[in-house]
Amino acid sequence: VQLQASGGGMVQAGGSLRLSCVASGQTFSSYVAGWFRQAPGKERDFVAGISWGGGSTYYVDSVKGRFTISRDNAKNTVYLQMNSLKPEDTAVYYCAAGRIAGATSRARYNYWGQGTQVTVSS
Repeated sequence: VQLQASGGGMVQAGGSLRLSCVASGQTFSSYVAGWFRQAPGKERDFVAGISWGGGSTYYVDSVKGRFTISRDNAKNTVYLQMNSLKPEDTAVYYCAAGRIAGATSRARYNYWGQGTQVTVSS
C-alpha cells in the first residue's frame, strides 16, 4: 500500500485543518488506518485510528473532542478533521495503515505516508 498525505499548513490557534491520505496499490478497506504526529525532537506518537469499515474510532486523550478521523473506502482515503487547534498540535502528521484493530503503536502499522506539516501559531 502506498500512502500520500496532504492538507497540512499554517493556521492560528483555534483554527481548523483537514488532512487527507490517499491509498493506492491494494484494497484499502482491508486495512486499519491511523494518524501519527511527530514534533521536533520528539517521538512519533499516535493521534487517531479507525477500523476497516470506519465503525470504530479511537484517539489519544489530548485530541478527543477536537479531532475526528474518518474514511471513505470508495475513494481509498482517510481524513483527519482538526478543530480548535492549539500550538502544541504543531508537528509533522503521518498517515499509516496496518492489519491490527485498535492499534496505537507505530510497530503495528506496516505502511506509512510521507508526512504533512501542521503549524499552529499562538
